[in-house]
Amino acid sequence: MADQLIRAIAADGGIRVVGAITTRLVEEARTRHKLSYVATAALGRALTAGALLVSNMKREDSRINIQIQGDGPLGGLLVDARLNGNVRGYVAAPSVELPPNAQGKLDVGTAVGRNGYVYVVRDAGIGYPYSSTVELVSGEIGEDLTQYLATSEQTPSALVLGVFVDQNGVEAAGGLLLQILPQASNDDLLISALESRLSALTGFTPMLRAKKTLPQIFEDLVGDMGLHIFPETKMLRFHCPCDGNRMLSALKLLGENELQDMIDKCEPAEAVCHFCGDKYEAACDRLTNLLAELKLENASQA
Repeated sequence: MADQLIRAIAADGGIRVVGAITTRLVEEARTRHKLSYVATAALGRALTAGALLVSNMKREDSRINIQIQGDGPLGGLLVDARLNGNVRGYVAAPSVELPPNAQGKLDVGTAVGRNGYVYVVRDAGIGYPYSSTVELVSGEIGEDLTQYLATSEQTPSALVLGVFVDQNGVEAAGGLLLQILPQASNDDLLISALESRLSALTGFTPMLRAKKTLPQIFEDLVGDMGLHIFPETKMLRFHCPCDGNRMLSALKLLGENELQDMIDKCEPAEAVCHFCGDKYEAACDRLTNLLAELKLENASQA
């Protein structure tokens, strides 16, 4: 099933439902960054969350950045998700592996750490981006971002995220975002019913592995609450817009002396994109051009 995102409303517009399948993009992240099992689960959840959270923004160039920095051995992660369906991200320590937790599942909470912060930046494509910071709740990603939504956006929400990975790679990944909108925020019976149904879920990936589609999952969850699924399907993919010229131009930050030394030794330079792992190499002639550009820039600023 292709990676995709769909949206719906229920309860006369009182509930927003967003669902995403991210299996292929999480698998690409795993292979690009050579992720361990637990790192795949952590980054996969965050990539999925980014796609879900950005879906409610308006302009096509809208984007959201999620940075999670905990005290665990994973060393933090960063995700960049755009409304056009492009998602990318990385973890600081991709090879970290841990034993399963007490429930026999990948121990994302310990890998991320229980102490630290979630930083979220929303860029609507106009004006200044909006940023917010909340403390980690558990390091499990979903709970931490649910806390962000309740605290910073003051929207009662539930975020269900899942990644199933084995020796063959990522078999299933995706998630659900459910939010109680203002017109239903005082409907205690509705909120209680929704909480009961969410607590009965055994996870998101078991439903994907059972070959259920997103509309079927929506129907199972809130189909009797006046569910209306919007016709648009947003296709999702792991994509990084980096290019060689942009990456190699960053070498000018080394300064004139360092570039000249590399040219004298005829040592090629390499730049690596953290988000996607692509490598770009600059031979001596390229370094010479960069040095000339840097000298012109410095002279114009003198």
